[in-house]
Amino acid sequence: MAKRDGRLLRWDIYETHLDEAAFRWSQWEQSLDAPDFTLTDVAELEEQLTAHLDGLVLGGAPVAQRLLEPALTSEDPERIVAAALALLGSAGPAGPSALLASLPEAEEAVLTSLQRAFELHCPPDLGAGLSSLLKQGDTRPELQALALDTLGAHRLADAPLCQPFVAHPNPAVAAAALRAASHSGVPIEPTAIQRALESNAPRLRDAAIVAGLRAGHRSAWAACQAAAEPQGRGGRLPLLALALNGDERDMKVLLGLLSVEPRRPDVLWALGFSGRLAAAEACLEWMRDTSTAPLAGEAFSAITGLHLEGPFVRPPEEAEAEEPAPMEDEDLDADLKPKPEDALPIPDAAQVAAWWKENRPRFDARQRYLAGQPLTPQTLLDALTAAPMRRRHALALELAFRSRGAIHVPTRRWVSTQLQAWTEARSAPASSYSRPFAEGLRG
Repeated sequence: MAKRDGRLLRWDIYETHLDEAAFRWSQWEQSLDAPDFTLTDVAELEEQLTAHLDGLVLGGAPVAQRLLEPALTSEDPERIVAAALALLGSAGPAGPSALLASLPEAEEAVLTSLQRAFELHCPPDLGAGLSSLLKQGDTRPELQALALDTLGAHRLADAPLCQPFVAHPNPAVAAAALRAASHSGVPIEPTAIQRALESNAPRLRDAAIVAGLRAGHRSAWAACQAAAEPQGRGGRLPLLALALNGDERDMKVLLGLLSVEPRRPDVLWALGFSGRLAAAEACLEWMRDTSTAPLAGEAFSAITGLHLEGPFVRPPEEAEAEEPAPMEDEDLDADLKPKPEDALPIPDAAQVAAWWKENRPRFDARQRYLAGQPLTPQTLLDALTAAPMRRRHALALELAFRSRGAIHVPTRRWVSTQLQAWTEARSAPASSYSRPFAEGLRG
């Protein structure tokens, strides 16, 4: 039996740590998109997760070799991430070396889990190893994308690493290169942005939109406007960008798209970030439709500040009593995994309408609102610590767009990392992110 510091290791304890770390990781990761969690709630989950990871790290090399390294080939994604995080947390280069050694033969699903761990923690040895992978001519595209996204997440990418890949024929690699360059402040040629915007790959187009708007390229904004046209390519991100800009002309475009049923969920999601009263009133109408009521209620609440609880939500038993879809109409291929919006309350449209009739006079139609308060640089920053988790990603994106990439709060990283970035953002002058980001675009 293995020993550490002269003591026999209790393998059952370390196996429990790994099982619990995998479970707590799953909870933590899901909480990042939860409509009913705040950053404080996530911090509590994170403390439980890191306690089990610390327990694994304390097991040293014997635990790493017997439990953690074999777990990297598990079929359980949560177990892979937990093992990788524990290896990355160990002292010295052994953990990163084991992870780098596992990459060449890892299947794509395993790489996805490893990348998520790398995004949270990238010690110098891992960063150096991933940089070396990008300089090798025979590295497969999946590894190139992983390396670029990891280095970009930690702002470790530079022009010589990114620029050879922004025109890569594999859309996933090109998208990762754009994200890495954007996050690391590497200039991107307008022609590279335009080429990606014209791609048929949605993820590459989205990466180009984000990189382009962060850098102030007019072509990225034009792509958002084109996507919102009745016959446009659509997509959630372009509609969200139109809402975040807050212009009344863009609002009219979004409101017009509510009549297009397939696009309605994405439009309702975007409207909640517009802050406009016209959007709130449109959402009030769509609360009467059971298929859109939760999303419409969430957007209305985000603008007006009304907490959907108590008399403003339908009782659970009333919602469950609705007639189920006939068996022949059921989609047997539908993804049955819970979605973040499944946790949204179902608003009582009549009660919400009555509240709005009473409170509407205190709102100004010329103003944007966030949770019932006029949207200012300060309220936008404050929302990053108080808003529901699933809405914070878009709010952070607005800050990044308005500041031309100078302010970046990584809303999918450890809470301590997020709070550090948020503190740095508070020290930035409000003038750097107070105007609509579509102003002053170039190109």
